[in-house]
Amino acid sequence: MDVLEVVRAGALTTVQDAGRAGWAHLGVGRAGALDAPARRLANRLAGNDADAAVLETTVTGCAVRPRRSVVAVVGGAACRVTVDGRPVAWGMPVHVPAGAVLDAGPATEGLRSYLAFGGGLVPEPVLGSRSADLLSGLGPAPLRDGDEVPLGVAPGTAVPVPDAVPWPGAPAELVLPVDLGPRHTWFTERALRTLTTAVYRVSPQSNRIGLRTEGPALERARDGELPSEGMVLGAIQVPPDGRPVVFLNDHPTTGGYPVVGVVREAALSAAAQAVPGVAVRFVAVG
Repeated sequence: MDVLEVVRAGALTTVQDAGRAGWAHLGVGRAGALDAPARRLANRLAGNDADAAVLETTVTGCAVRPRRSVVAVVGGAACRVTVDGRPVAWGMPVHVPAGAVLDAGPATEGLRSYLAFGGGLVPEPVLGSRSADLLSGLGPAPLRDGDEVPLGVAPGTAVPVPDAVPWPGAPAELVLPVDLGPRHTWFTERALRTLTTAVYRVSPQSNRIGLRTEGPALERARDGELPSEGMVLGAIQVPPDGRPVVFLNDHPTTGGYPVVGVVREAALSAAAQAVPGVAVRFVAVG
């Protein structure tokens, strides 16, 4: 089988596809690429189905060596891209000869780059998905130097090269539309005003599980413990320090801290590219 050899794994590189939705009732989270539009566009440019598995890198990029020639696309977070040290286009299809090293360098804008390869990546699926889930450990483990990832069969037709591709830039400010509830009554009216008027910042402690924020604490209206209950993608959980945490793709399916609101899913792809220190505004829409 044709494979990609991992030459430089970087800080965190994982295999991701559309995720394993529909298993939360069994305690299995979704996982999947945090920046879904970037994954879909990279696949489209590589000639793949939109939900084919790709590599998701974090901050430092990665380098891989395919055993066969392959069309590759590096998109998402902007970065320098080379093939055997020669600069090639970011965000566009490039040809990588068999045995050559494709290097996606550190992100210069945003956080997460996506590497799509003609034919997609085909590690063994788990519950219908090839995505790595960092919280549960399902799916392929985060990549290490020397690992090999199976490549799918390349598309049989030539990949068209567009004149321009509308890759969105990393957000200078993250605006997150929020539907309040289900536990907003656990917080004071002043806390709810603070949530929807204050400026928070993306915390360096953010990861694939959740986007943590820095800013004013939200004041509780009641004391006591909340029994563990189901959590959804985009839930804004408020731990004891009072700082909101927005649950992302690898979030737990249950939790015991109150959820003050839920961010609409369409806004979460921008959160995948928001670097630490970026301003975060929560806007009540429901």
